[in-house]
Amino acid sequence: MPFEIRDCTLISRMAGLDTALNLRELRERLLVCPVECLFHHFCETVIRPAFDDPEYRNDIAIWASRDLGDRVLAERLGVVNPYALGDFETLRATVLDLIDERLAELPNIPWVPKGHDFRFMQAVTVVFDTGHKLHSPADLRKKLPHMSLSSIYYHFVEARRRTPDGMDDFTAWLLNFGGQTRAVVEALDTIDFYFLTLPTLKRALVETVQQTIAEEPAHEPSA
Repeated sequence: MPFEIRDCTLISRMAGLDTALNLRELRERLLVCPVECLFHHFCETVIRPAFDDPEYRNDIAIWASRDLGDRVLAERLGVVNPYALGDFETLRATVLDLIDERLAELPNIPWVPKGHDFRFMQAVTVVFDTGHKLHSPADLRKKLPHMSLSSIYYHFVEARRRTPDGMDDFTAWLLNFGGQTRAVVEALDTIDFYFLTLPTLKRALVETVQQTIAEEPAHEPSA
């Protein structure tokens, strides 16, 4: 089956929860927020145009640092990798444990200034077909450098939540070619993508594919 290259964009909206003005309110909202909210604040940051924090990859760590002024909590939240935890309920429990730990250390519950409250958001992913297809591993080598960043996000990052086995779309497709794609499949599995920006991730993917997939031989002109 050919690989259909898709692209996507996000439509964000409020998650239907009150905002959080202090750390205890944040904990209370995180306890009941929908999983889509956790996914948005921990995983969809990378594709949002307004996301510009080079230090932390999730919104809660950024809020703890910039608005709450709690660098200790921000550092602890900032190293949480949701894809290493198995599922988003485990992520929720991990974040709540970190907040409980920090609350136990503080003599007072910290508040943010007015207007700096944490707003719980979620998003709908709108997917569309680019009209481009891959028919062989060599096609991936040829076309990957020209894919948009949002297409890279959809096929390599977002796919891990969408697919039952948590696999990226490229790997799932390449497995159909058996032993001839073992090297690229194994190499793709070593990319620690969560803490990478999309441009950096794309460069890593292009380099990996170019090193492990041979170019398609040029066809000799017929006599």
